[in-house]
Amino acid sequence: MSSWDRNIKDFVSYLKIEKGLAENSVAAYKNDVLKLKEFAAPLQIPPNGIQFDHLKEFVSELYDLGLSPRSQSRIISGIKQFFNYLILEDEIKADPSELLEMPSIGRKLPEVLSVDEIDQLIGAVDLSKKEGHRNKAILETLYSCGLRVSELVNLQFEDIFFNEGFIRVIGKGNKQRLVPVSDSVEKEITLYSETIRKHQTIQKGHESYVFLNRRGAKLTRVMIFTIIKKLADEINLKKNISPHTFRHSFATHLLEGGANLRAIQEMLGHESILTTEIYTHLDQNFLKEAIISHHPRNNQKR
Repeated sequence: MSSWDRNIKDFVSYLKIEKGLAENSVAAYKNDVLKLKEFAAPLQIPPNGIQFDHLKEFVSELYDLGLSPRSQSRIISGIKQFFNYLILEDEIKADPSELLEMPSIGRKLPEVLSVDEIDQLIGAVDLSKKEGHRNKAILETLYSCGLRVSELVNLQFEDIFFNEGFIRVIGKGNKQRLVPVSDSVEKEITLYSETIRKHQTIQKGHESYVFLNRRGAKLTRVMIFTIIKKLADEINLKKNISPHTFRHSFATHLLEGGANLRAIQEMLGHESILTTEIYTHLDQNFLKEAIISHHPRNNQKR
């Protein structure tokens, strides 16, 4: 048993027996520490080797994933409890989390939609209109794949590998990554392609792009913003949202649902000085399982 596993096991016992916490609280604290364990794994750092700088990097990654200040604070609180326990047990002499600050509630972060709000937005798409199936496919792809809006409008059919369960995304710096694709995304893109797109007159040079406007040209970033704003108005959603909101919601829902932190970062195309080399060795089947099994849209009866 690794030192992480041993310390976490003993920490859980301490929370149950000595602190008398409820099962839900114990499970939440355990998940918080497991996220830190995932962060430390590629660095091969045991619990007693964690330093303040490591924790700052860890918290920075939570911020990059788009977690709300409240969610960040809860995770940091769990981490602080863990190191407080290690101090009590003389596992460490100094608490590396002592100077770790809780994020300010006023800190500006993009909005995050609830699963219900995502469902309402997708449900508000008018499928009786020609662009309806396209717009539904766009929303499903944004949310289920966590794409940037630029990645969505540049998605081409040669990047789609439904049989293998992935799409290839060309991200920032022309860097490629593979993103697991859900059954709902495959269904909506196929439906749009077969019922609407194949009957369009497509402009020269735009034949390979998946999502087209009514003139048969590649959609613009502004058009995606417009589609989302109109749907938000239709359901009277008061949040200030954009295409990027779907990306942050994707990350938040997966992380809060228990998905692996590294897998989420890989799917988003995030990079860290400490983890870039590790990403190149992650197993794609593991990543697919990590995302597909924890995504809310894949846990519903379609």
